[in-house]
Amino acid sequence: MDPSEELHSINRGLKKASELQSGSNHGVVPFTHLWPCPWPEADCNKYRLPENTPIKAKEVKIFRALILGELERGQNQFQALCFITRLHRNEIIPSEAMAKLRQKNPQTVRQAEEVRALEHLSMDVAVNFSKGAQLSSHIYNICSEAKETIYTREEDVKFWMEKGVDGSMFEVLPQSADLPDLQHCRVCPDRWKPCICSYALSIEWYPCMLKYCKSRDAAGKATSYKCGIRSCQKAYSFDYYVPQKQLCLWDEET
Repeated sequence: MDPSEELHSINRGLKKASELQSGSNHGVVPFTHLWPCPWPEADCNKYRLPENTPIKAKEVKIFRALILGELERGQNQFQALCFITRLHRNEIIPSEAMAKLRQKNPQTVRQAEEVRALEHLSMDVAVNFSKGAQLSSHIYNICSEAKETIYTREEDVKFWMEKGVDGSMFEVLPQSADLPDLQHCRVCPDRWKPCICSYALSIEWYPCMLKYCKSRDAAGKATSYKCGIRSCQKAYSFDYYVPQKQLCLWDEET
């Protein structure tokens, strides 16, 4: 099976689990992609910037969410969001291992073996969609419906700029320190005022670690070998600036 097809099988499982987990949450149905470079080393290396820096060296992780709108409250049919963060080492199994992964019954909703701690992220920088290819070749396709709503963090921007990414593709967003009246959307009484929106999502299942089994060679010496994967579940909460609460109606006090 082609490596990209295998990754799509994993993504189908993630989408299915995410829909089941969040489908009844105020009409919010997230479709989540955890997207490091999914191909073997040789294929990753052919996606290069003009200065011949491999795209994969930027260590990028992309989350996309499609949120159903509340038409009776004046929203569009759906709203798309993209959150981009740095992909740290050991967050997910290596791309070469992903390429060899064989997933039985890809439509099955699986239970993760490990539940990792909630990660709260302040997305204080906007990303220019038209320049996104400098950061990852996948942004063009994954975030095409979220051209004006692509967010990242200042600390990740600093890391990528050290890798050679042009800083002009980033714009720092207003924060509470800049606007003393800026509130969280859940407590903001005016639907047309700017506020800090919160969006939560959970990846119900993804391959986070390799499993190693022990055996003995012909001489009786103990050895270890790769014998499978360990699966994880992880939840994220993103805070980001919106120019009006109307764009964040799910984040309300109940």
